[in-house]
Amino acid sequence: MAVKATIYKALLNIANMDSHYYAEHNLTLAKHPSENDLRLMVRLIAFILNADETLQFCKGISQDDEPDLWKKALDGEITLWIDLGQPDEKRIRKACGRSQKVIIYTYQEGSASAWWKSMENSLKRFKNLSVIHLDIQGEIEAFAERTISLQCNISDGELHMISDEKSVVIREEKY
Repeated sequence: MAVKATIYKALLNIANMDSHYYAEHNLTLAKHPSENDLRLMVRLIAFILNADETLQFCKGISQDDEPDLWKKALDGEITLWIDLGQPDEKRIRKACGRSQKVIIYTYQEGSASAWWKSMENSLKRFKNLSVIHLDIQGEIEAFAERTISLQCNISDGELHMISDEKSVVIREEKY
């Protein structure tokens, strides 16, 4: 019998002083059986950093032809494609061909640096691609509870995630 996804509920109060976006989002996330708490939280961070009424979580891990998150125009065109981790060049090429803008968020310091060094020369040609490393200061996995309620403040390129008794700071480092 197959193991099913675990459902998480997240209430996010987002105040992005950098882009002047202020909103509350009530989200439902499905955690794939092969996904760990860190990756689940990085998906949530990616949502917060790009928050918009049309940004959606996709099937991600369980689907090869969809990103972790995307934003689509009313005509179905993909305007933003967000992947996490260290995708291969073929996947990145496909994403850049299908979307107006592509963002890859890396989050595991040692392996992310090595991946970037091996991919940097071949990825420079994609003008619609941004590769960003998330420098997470604190125990982000501690937020991964079935019901998550967070205050998310973004200012000067830093994301501060705060719950009742925990807080974490995330800095974006562009490659």
